[in-house]
Amino acid sequence: MTCHNVREFGAIGDGSVNDTMAIQKAIDRCYEEGGGRVVIPSGGVYLTGTLMLKSNIELFIEHGATILGSSNIDDYSNVPSTRYRALITACDSSNISITGGGVIDGNGRMFIETALPYIYRMRQRRPFTVFLIGCSNVTIHDTVLRDGALWTIRLSGCKNVAISNIRILNDLKLPNNDGIDVDRCRNVQISSCQIESGDDCISLKACQETDRFGPCENITVTGCTLVSTSAAIAIGCEARSPIRNAVFNSCIIRSSHRGLAVHLSEESDMENIIFSNIIVETRLFHEDWWGMAEPIYITAIPWTAQHRIGRVRHVRFSNILCRSENGVFIKGWDKSLINDILLENVRVELDKWSKWPGGRQDIRPCPGEGLLDHSTSGFYVENAQNVTLRNCEVIWGKNLPEYFRHALDYRNVDNLALENFKGKAAFPEKYEAIHHE
Repeated sequence: MTCHNVREFGAIGDGSVNDTMAIQKAIDRCYEEGGGRVVIPSGGVYLTGTLMLKSNIELFIEHGATILGSSNIDDYSNVPSTRYRALITACDSSNISITGGGVIDGNGRMFIETALPYIYRMRQRRPFTVFLIGCSNVTIHDTVLRDGALWTIRLSGCKNVAISNIRILNDLKLPNNDGIDVDRCRNVQISSCQIESGDDCISLKACQETDRFGPCENITVTGCTLVSTSAAIAIGCEARSPIRNAVFNSCIIRSSHRGLAVHLSEESDMENIIFSNIIVETRLFHEDWWGMAEPIYITAIPWTAQHRIGRVRHVRFSNILCRSENGVFIKGWDKSLINDILLENVRVELDKWSKWPGGRQDIRPCPGEGLLDHSTSGFYVENAQNVTLRNCEVIWGKNLPEYFRHALDYRNVDNLALENFKGKAAFPEKYEAIHHE
């Protein structure tokens, strides 16, 4: 294997000299020689703008080395065929790897405009940390990515991707610093990752600007630990082409604002989605962040009244343990949009422990007001078809606010099947366990 150390090309690694040109020279030389490994050696902090990876290149960041993104947006180039900028990027390339055990620091703290107590207001122009578009045979392994200024890893139109054993450690008050965004990709495996982010930890999308790549499909996520001020796992709400065939298994979600979210806001369908063997803990937070502590959240509601909207169907949840300040929430714009939902062996324990107010539904983005005053039940289902709750259970904790209500509240649902459903009302002397309108 050809191996090039970036110091041999003039990289300093002192955290103040811009090493972009030196590192890019090493990448280009390695590519010209048919590919190989570009080494970022330990003991240095390498300040850079955009680095363009190419086919057959392994970017090997040694343990003890850091690539530090520049705080100057003008040091970043546009990702080809997009309006965005990124720290590390590649376009229409194959056999790309980022490995080595080192750190990629997006320097998001330098893009904060105003630090409010619970959310930062950011500069208008920010770079992605890693943005790969139209690439195949991609590996990201054994790497720490921290302090993203925008989405940390964005994959658009990529296929045959393996992401494993990485840590994404972002500021929980910084908006839009998603962990991993899988946009119109195929055959993606994400495993054994730790992700903490202000925005969604793992998000499946089909964005309008990348419509040449088709659907997002064949995605697996296993063995991950997630913390988010938004949704730990989000499917949608950008869905201009189908999102389908996704499996999430053996994950732990802690202290997040929303747990497992399937929220459709655009015109294409989302289908064939499985969540299994997952522990979820969700809590309320400031309303600037979308979410209302729902451990499981399924919606089909358009962005605006003019938006066309597709359908959510064939979604399965099994062996899910939830501790939350809210219940499972399912709501369609009309009942034809959500169909064939199974929740099996789902246990929801509701309690109140944060200082933030509850007793509301959050259906943002939507036409009109998205935060609606409403009671909270263990399971809430509105406007849906063919929903099954099998061996599900609702448990109430010790601190019960007055807006806690029923074990199950359902409205305008065709063919709701209850099989061995267990639970009582939060206040049995005042409310029934199962409420129907």
